[in-house]
Amino acid sequence: MNVPFVDLKAQYASLKNEIDGAIESVIEKTAFIGGDFASRFEKEFGDFLGQEHVVACANGTDSLEILLQSAGIGQGDEVIVPAISWISTSEAVTSVGAKPVFVDVDQNNLIDLNKIESKITSKTKAIIPVHLYGYPVRMDVLMAIAKKHNLFVMEDCAQSHGAEVFGKKAGTFGDCSSFSFYPGKNLGAYGDAGAMATNNNDLAVTARAIANHGQIGKHNHIMEGRNSRMDGIQAAILGVKLKYLNEWTDSRIKNAALYNKYLNAGIVRPQVESGLKHVYHLYVIQHNRRDELASFLKSFGIETAIHYPTPLPLMPCYCKNMDEAKADYPNATNASSRILSLPMYAELTEEQIQFVASKVNEFGE
Repeated sequence: MNVPFVDLKAQYASLKNEIDGAIESVIEKTAFIGGDFASRFEKEFGDFLGQEHVVACANGTDSLEILLQSAGIGQGDEVIVPAISWISTSEAVTSVGAKPVFVDVDQNNLIDLNKIESKITSKTKAIIPVHLYGYPVRMDVLMAIAKKHNLFVMEDCAQSHGAEVFGKKAGTFGDCSSFSFYPGKNLGAYGDAGAMATNNNDLAVTARAIANHGQIGKHNHIMEGRNSRMDGIQAAILGVKLKYLNEWTDSRIKNAALYNKYLNAGIVRPQVESGLKHVYHLYVIQHNRRDELASFLKSFGIETAIHYPTPLPLMPCYCKNMDEAKADYPNATNASSRILSLPMYAELTEEQIQFVASKVNEFGE
């Protein structure tokens, strides 16, 4: 049995008529860049989140950079980020001239809330919590730290569409939030796309201007910006998919429960704190012989992935002394050699999950 890591074609097949119709509508109206379809998606996604302002843009990385720029984060500032994330999180900080300050992770590979305050200096201006794998950071705790030190908070929600902390959606706690709609995300486009969300009107106005060459109105450039607009086809596709996001999330949670049921007790799997809603963008286990296990599973047609093999502060672009970096970020260093993402998507069948789990169990602990 072949089990792909993700099956985007299966999702398309279930929505083919709606998706094809949405794309045809964009072509008929020639609304290719921004326009009604993007505006409609902004409104619908804002309603989903419960946020006043959503600004669609070209991709998730742009959304991080634009929000930092809109908040006035720049040269000489420090921004706290977790040691495990995709490089966009730290790359965005550097792109605006600020310095990323890394914090080690906890047992869930989220930023260790107990270690944040030790990294705060007079130069610290912001924190970027990353809701990794679909598991939300305890934002109630993080916001208390941010409030105490008067820090700007931008939530990185690239992997956490619909995740919740005690009933409140991830992306609605901080000053703003960033979303990616890369095709493999829980809510994914058919190309690059992203969005920014906030209840701060001034921040939204500035972000929208930056994303559109610094314009407020045609040819009214109040600043230098960039070209980062969502195209109409992606907006229309996302508008169709958004209606099914809650249903797909329920399926992901169900599939995670099946993995938990079929995997042997000795396999280290996600541990979800009561009151938190993990939306399982990824289902990540840990194993001492991770690479051997991945090869073993591949031999049976099971695709896996590693998110992520190198902690950010150990990457050559940030690391000056490898031994010191490993000592400074022991949890991230240890996790990066053990984490393995198993197939996870809404359309997975129980038979597929049982097969994957059986092979993991066969390999052993």
